[in-house]
Amino acid sequence: MRKIILITILTITSLFAQVKENIEVPYVSYSIKMGKGFEEVNTNCLMCHSFGYIINQGPQPRAFWREKIIKMVDAFKAPISDKDAKTIENYLTTYYGNGK
Repeated sequence: MRKIILITILTITSLFAQVKENIEVPYVSYSIKMGKGFEEVNTNCLMCHSFGYIINQGPQPRAFWREKIIKMVDAFKAPISDKDAKTIENYLTTYYGNGK
């Protein structure tokens, strides 16, 4: 019974939390490399996450990028065609790859 009361009190008190000042969320600008395949990346990848997700992976080999694309399609049901997937893989390998 004590646990239920404690959980109820903690839940209710959080409803009264207020911030009396404006909160600014920082804008982060990412340097995007333009090139062949960017349109497919923009259409298929950036609808769900920012370009920072790609950049923060660091330079990676082709196999890494291929696996990421497969994961997006299989696990997250991204509607990426086979043709676009190959174009995206080539773009990521060319501009964000490590040469392997």
